[in-house]
Amino acid sequence: MVARRLPDLAALDIVVTVARLGSMGAAARDLGISQQAVSARVRGLERELGVEIFIRSAGGVDVTANGMAVLEWANALVERAAQFMTGVDTLIDARHATLVVAASKTVAEYLVPRWITSLAHQSDVKISVRPMNSAEVIETVHQGDADLGFIESPGGTGDLTDTLVARDELVVVVAPGHPWSDGRTVDIAELAATPLIQREPGSGTRVTYEAALQDSGVSPAEPLIELRSVTAIRSSVLTSSGVAVLSRLSVDDDIEAGRLVRVEVAGLRMVRPLRAVWSSNIRLRGPARELLDIARQHGRPA
Repeated sequence: MVARRLPDLAALDIVVTVARLGSMGAAARDLGISQQAVSARVRGLERELGVEIFIRSAGGVDVTANGMAVLEWANALVERAAQFMTGVDTLIDARHATLVVAASKTVAEYLVPRWITSLAHQSDVKISVRPMNSAEVIETVHQGDADLGFIESPGGTGDLTDTLVARDELVVVVAPGHPWSDGRTVDIAELAATPLIQREPGSGTRVTYEAALQDSGVSPAEPLIELRSVTAIRSSVLTSSGVAVLSRLSVDDDIEAGRLVRVEVAGLRMVRPLRAVWSSNIRLRGPARELLDIARQHGRPA
């Protein structure tokens, strides 16, 4: 025996409404559609089921004996469908009550605070921001542990949806007094041979820097030190003779104040995309969509 398809729930809802109100016209008014549409859906369902549900008359409709059984089952299905939608709405409301954002370190420290301040003016949602490197952001969003992510690395994002929100430039910086702080242009091979104070593997900054060197035909030296935050690297450069590659977002104020010196490297410009990522299985809505729109509007191009 070939299994039948479940009838359209909207059609079942219509026949339940017709039976409850006693006529096609009353059901049409209750549902906000035309009487012809109601009649057509009822006839279509009767043909699909092979069961006559109503006997039409000038005064309305009467339910057939077989129709009584069909309506009992249809009413149960419609009620369960309503419970299903209520449950889904509850899940969505609970998820939107706290917006979980995973963000790469640079974005989390220098852009997300501004974005969530703007969001707070238009929504009372609670926001949890989880700083991590770009590879970890992708994994966190993929696992469903964050509603929205922001990454700073080039390359693929697996099966996640991504969109550009801004561009950022990486720059080489040293403290005043370093041999490279005299204004000269450094050769890219000299930079590549110099151990840097760097982020951990998987960070967008490190991935972008290493890719830029490889595109120029040179390989980077092993790091002098690996640190897991932009702030820690910046502090280390300020107080040592080390060299680092950092986002302009994190060092522009230091360069302008003379606390750090930007080093020009011949033939090297490192501009990277800052992207939002989210699950391809969902449609962004509510606070997550609002935060994405804010990020696009206020994102800083390089």
